Amino acid sequence: MGRVITSEIVRYLLILLFAYTAASKMLTYPLFVVQIGLSPILPTFAQEVAWLIPLVEFLVAMLLTFPTTRIIGLYCSGVLMLFFTLYVAAILTIASHVPCSCGGVLEALSWEQHLIFNIAILALNILVLIWHHRDRDALSLS
Repeated sequence: MGRVITSEIVRYLLILLFAYTAASKMLTYPLFVVQIGLSPILPTFAQEVAWLIPLVEFLVAMLLTFPTTRIIGLYCSGVLMLFFTLYVAAILTIASHVPCSCGGVLEALSWEQHLIFNIAILALNILVLIWHHRDRDALSLS
């Protein structure tokens, strides 16, 4: 499969992931606030984090949707996935049991599985950005 097709598949995957998880969190907002409050890292800011995360996820999904903002969206999704991955790693390191505050079917994953999932999504995101920069640099040299 070519880079362009793979990049588009990854972009659509990211749009689906962020839109789905944001919608899921908003549909179960009271539960999401409680779950964030149970986190050993975020309890003080549970209310703020509970509305900020879905808002940012929707924004990133929108940025990835439009041709003029796709690259910005890829950078934003990479940063967001890096934060989520670091959060999951921290939970695995410092907490014995914290309910998953992810949206939808991702709640079924264990924290270890979630870490692997996040790393895989982050790696795909980075790969697409690397391809973009290589292609852009190749065009500027010709």
